[in-house]
Amino acid sequence: MADPRTTARQVKAAIGQYGGGFMISREAKAVCEEYGLGAREFYFRGRCGVLGECDADVVNSVVVFFPPDHVEQSWNGGRKLPVERAVELYAEICGAWGRRKLGGYDGCARLAELLQPVVEAAPCAGVPLFAGWRAVPLPDDPPARAVQLMHVVRELRGGLHANAVIAAGLHPLEATLASGHDATPFGATTGEMIARFFQWPEPYATPDPEVVARRAAVEETTDDLMAPAFSVLDSSETDELIGLLRFGDAR
Repeated sequence: MADPRTTARQVKAAIGQYGGGFMISREAKAVCEEYGLGAREFYFRGRCGVLGECDADVVNSVVVFFPPDHVEQSWNGGRKLPVERAVELYAEICGAWGRRKLGGYDGCARLAELLQPVVEAAPCAGVPLFAGWRAVPLPDDPPARAVQLMHVVRELRGGLHANAVIAAGLHPLEATLASGHDATPFGATTGEMIARFFQWPEPYATPDPEVVARRAAVEETTDDLMAPAFSVLDSSETDELIGLLRFGDAR
């Protein structure tokens, strides 16, 4: 039987992949084409629009792992799309992607039932994107609902992870390069691949063993910080959640 910390560790890969996959989907691309937006303009306006119409520095304070100049350029470049509409569109493509990917998976309704109390009970201190997305209405149909809830849990872990990186005294680029092989919405990638995707300028320094060790410790800390969110589930429910997130060929 899984305890809350074990649950946090075992579900993070699937939630990271399915809770963020819509961000680089063909549904997202279609919205960019319709509204004349760059991919990152829509990404930051849609994902961070829950913060309201704010200065780019506010966005930089929560999207810790991107270069500040890139965030500022993308956020300001997307101002043609009001944040309220950007969030609506982001939620819509999240649901559409969820229906396309998990529409044939019978476990979606139960998955949503298990994730909703996790989202509702989790503390929101220090994780403003999680708090913002928790307030966004959920769709009624199970695939879309399950994926949006995974997105919200992903924002919780992402925010807590950023806090842990900062507390460890790591620069975001250092932490990214030292991440090794991580499961992400775009597959298993290396730290350099992620840094490049995030638009950090090259060349990249090879992380020394001390930085790699600190980054590994940050991952353990993030698991610790996520554990309270899953404590609302009993042991049978946590086992069930872990099982439901083994999607296999559900896509």
